[in-house]
Amino acid sequence: MSIIIPKIVVIGGGAGGLELVTQLGHKLGRKKHADILLIDKNRTHIWKPLLHEVATGSIDPDLDSVVYSAHAAKHYYRFQLGTFYNINQSDKTITLAPLYDKLGHTILPERRVHYDYIVIAIGSVSNDFNTPGIKEHCYFLDSNQQAQRFQLSLLDSFTRLHQDDNQQQALNIAIVGGGATGVELSAELYHVSGLLKLYGLTNMSPKRLHIHLIEAGPRILPALPERIATSAKLELLKLGVNVHEHTQVKEATEHGFITKDNKQIDADIMVWAAGIKAPDFIKDLGVFEITRSNQIQVNQFLQSTVDDSIFVLGDCCAFTQADGTQVPPRAQSAHQMAQCIEKNLIATLKDQPLNSFEYKDHGSLVNLSRYNTVGSLMGNLTSNSFFIEGKIARFMYISLYRMHQRAIHGIVKTFILWIIEKALRVGRPKMKLH
Repeated sequence: MSIIIPKIVVIGGGAGGLELVTQLGHKLGRKKHADILLIDKNRTHIWKPLLHEVATGSIDPDLDSVVYSAHAAKHYYRFQLGTFYNINQSDKTITLAPLYDKLGHTILPERRVHYDYIVIAIGSVSNDFNTPGIKEHCYFLDSNQQAQRFQLSLLDSFTRLHQDDNQQQALNIAIVGGGATGVELSAELYHVSGLLKLYGLTNMSPKRLHIHLIEAGPRILPALPERIATSAKLELLKLGVNVHEHTQVKEATEHGFITKDNKQIDADIMVWAAGIKAPDFIKDLGVFEITRSNQIQVNQFLQSTVDDSIFVLGDCCAFTQADGTQVPPRAQSAHQMAQCIEKNLIATLKDQPLNSFEYKDHGSLVNLSRYNTVGSLMGNLTSNSFFIEGKIARFMYISLYRMHQRAIHGIVKTFILWIIEKALRVGRPKMKLH
């Protein structure tokens, strides 16, 4: 008589989803206490806070990404390539869309996957708020593919400018959204423009780069403490970034952005990083209670409010805290949610009480490329956070990525990866040039 083991399906291999399947694989999958399956529409994972560095070529995603199928083989879970687009609660199945190659040929047909417990960790996408022209003219940085597309366009623009021997032309880049992505991308662009002379583009320099950072609210970094925002703004102004606050964009054209007061901000390259939402198909499912941003409402245990066998984590999760505020869509939120759901799934299989989720704000850090890092730490321990900047803040920022690596690789491999990264810096270019 065969033993039927429960099947846990995790949809989305982002920071939280990949950490969750790794831990479940070791604690349940290894001894066949559960069948752990990860589903993602991509074959590789890259930590989302690094996408602005992928976009500028500061890191090479081919070297810094995690291949799901290889990772799964080492950590006792299975991986299936596919795009989730429907769910049937009554028979506990999800439907994956057909998979096509670049020529439109079918690789895999539509498939149904059974689950006993499911975790939705599909992340978020940019919210253009239905602003005219945004989809047609702007770059987004929601995925590795989008970031690489931006990076190729950036290299092409730098190459064109290099051919201008009189050096009269400049590259205008306009970024809408003064959150962490917009701020960090602005600084990183100046950093890579200064590296180009090392690789033959001798006519390029940061002086030929004009960046406009546009924020609709009264200040950049609105979700972070004002002291961090003020310090970051001063650093950006020193670099030469044109910071536009209280500036709402009403339209994008091929020539730039039109503001609400009918002023035009000219741009050769436009980036939209203003706000996020869960993918629209979540709303179209008609299954969940959702917010205006399509986030799925959950209870205290991170189960959806409509079905206890469905857990939700990360940017697509709407968890209301005791003070009535929503848990912010950050990497540390996804990390903490993954830990809670891991415990609750194990408790569920053992018929034990579940753990209530409690978000702990460990502070916020904003990395301004190699120029500075600012932030606050221990925000949940005191009424006033500790403000840090400079080398200490830079070290703490890098440590966040190392913590993610440790969660998905373990301590030994994380140390080995760090050694390899150090070695590769000697032999490879300081930026991706292809």
